[in-house]
Amino acid sequence: MMKKERSMKKKQTASNALVHVILALLSCIWIFPILWIIMTSFRGDPGSYQPYFWPKSFTFDNYTELFTDVRQFFFLRWFGNTFFVAVCSCLLSTFYVLCVSYSFSRLRFHGRKGFMNVGLILNMFPGFMSMIAVYYILKGIGITQSLIALILVYSSGAGLQYHIAKGFFDTVPKALDESALLDGANKWQVFTKITMPLSQPIIVYTVLTSFLAPWLDFIFAKVIMGDNYKNYTVAIGLWTMLQKEYVNMWYTRFAAGAVVVSIPIAILFVVMQKYYVEGIASGAVKG
Repeated sequence: MMKKERSMKKKQTASNALVHVILALLSCIWIFPILWIIMTSFRGDPGSYQPYFWPKSFTFDNYTELFTDVRQFFFLRWFGNTFFVAVCSCLLSTFYVLCVSYSFSRLRFHGRKGFMNVGLILNMFPGFMSMIAVYYILKGIGITQSLIALILVYSSGAGLQYHIAKGFFDTVPKALDESALLDGANKWQVFTKITMPLSQPIIVYTVLTSFLAPWLDFIFAKVIMGDNYKNYTVAIGLWTMLQKEYVNMWYTRFAAGAVVVSIPIAILFVVMQKYYVEGIASGAVKG
């Protein structure tokens, strides 16, 4: 028995070591592009590609010129445009998703299953299939090439993403709703004061996904904005920096812009993770 236990422990140790080695290799593969873009953003030598990984000289000028050199590109303005669109879209999309999800989870009304099936089918098609139609609708009402148009595009179809949030709301005991209704609360009060405090994990998930979509999108922004240079988002601006007439001069600044763009996402993840953990802990205690 002792020999069997020792052999089992050795196999388990070898298995764990192999898993850790594989994870370490995968981590290096994942981290390498990030390190490369950071190194490039501090590289003193201009030009698009260099035959070495570690820069021969370091400079912070790429970051300062990215924000101060407005002869060709308006990165600071584009960054502000993107942040405004992402925040507004995030707030609207989160509200839509949570309301639609809660309605399908808790309310019973005629046509409920039909609406859910239609939403499921529509959500199977990629959004860019409707890109041209959306553009002409926006053109018909005269709001193309505007930030309002982007906010409407990103948030108007958010309700179709109800599936994950609905699945979470289904796990919240309905007895809590019934108790609150017996105490005189209406459905809106039940939603805001009972269900939402218990749903921090799904709120965090919805906020993150709703913010990332407009922050990183290129296709819709490019089609809707056209040649309205001042209303570009950072995705279009960074893409423009890589055009052949600009790439040699702006490549290192492009790398700096890529690093800058990642900062709000990292901050949002760190901040929202706190609420996610608190929500999990709160749910476990109440459960």
